Amino acid sequence: MPVLFSLLTMISCRNADQVLADRQPVDTVGFAQHAWQVDSVLARIERLQSVQLKGAGALTDNSTSLRVAISPHDDYTYVGYLYPALFEHVRSEVVLLFGVGHKARLFGLEDKIVFGSYGSWKSPGGAVEISALQNSIMKKMPEDQFIVHDSLQTVEHSLEALVPFLEHYNPHVKIIPVIVPAMSFDRMETIAASLSEAILETMEDAGLSWGTGWSVVISTDAVHYGNDDWGGKNYDRFGVDSAGYFLAVEYEKQIMNGMLAGDLTPEKIKAFSTCTVSDNDYHEYKWTWCGRYSIPLGLLTAYDMSVKTTRPLTGLSVGYSTSIANEPVPVADLGMGVTAPAKLTHWVGYAAVGFE
Repeated sequence: MPVLFSLLTMISCRNADQVLADRQPVDTVGFAQHAWQVDSVLARIERLQSVQLKGAGALTDNSTSLRVAISPHDDYTYVGYLYPALFEHVRSEVVLLFGVGHKARLFGLEDKIVFGSYGSWKSPGGAVEISALQNSIMKKMPEDQFIVHDSLQTVEHSLEALVPFLEHYNPHVKIIPVIVPAMSFDRMETIAASLSEAILETMEDAGLSWGTGWSVVISTDAVHYGNDDWGGKNYDRFGVDSAGYFLAVEYEKQIMNGMLAGDLTPEKIKAFSTCTVSDNDYHEYKWTWCGRYSIPLGLLTAYDMSVKTTRPLTGLSVGYSTSIANEPVPVADLGMGVTAPAKLTHWVGYAAVGFE
């Protein structure tokens, strides 16, 4: 452990002009590491969850290219059909990824968004390149609003879950990974104002259009629910029997449909933050979505860009599921597995929303 910590500390000290080798995967169990695994998982989803896939939300037009998407990041066996239902509509050349900072507190990181200095991320197809436009965005932002910290980018799994699907549907995609640690809603608004301007200027200079040339994908799992295997904490507001499960899912759908779907407004984004973040300490949960920072920061940035481009955003519910809602997609014979249990006393929710 001391050796690993020292290595990560050395990595985190590199600056934005020092490019590392490929970022290596952290989760080699729940996510695909090879192209044939991605192909097999998608084929099995098509065969075993075809009903759910065909009924997944409003994105039935194959020509739809999303400008913004909210995606789960849990084990492929659990999330299943929501991945293809969402990512077949993310077709842009460059994708800005807003991820969760699950381990940001270990590095004392908060109040700033986190970039990395990797040149690419290892992927099932070989490697997905980090867009050179990342440096332009950083140069246009106030220095007190971001940090380049490869240690956090190295250990965070919330974005690497999505890269294989982005690559599958667009083998030449480039990404700009941004991790969002803990911060107050006021701080999010301040950073979003700068970030939105930096992104729009950068993309305009590059001649890229929003939706086809570039897009935004926000990573989050929804509620983490139950009273078992949560590090000694109980997240069981409605109980852990079947009645409690259905009440929790109904509450989840109210959040997704009332605060994330429909016309995007600052009031809805604020409502989501108020619903998920403690009133007394913004570091703590009120309702356990791990994306309680990535979603508001990502959506505030998107909203600012929609106002500046006079192109309003409307969220379409692609679907909601949980780790116990469907029979898991079999993956053991593919060399994959699960990273957590799935049962009434320990389950995770998944919300997928697309913005045209």
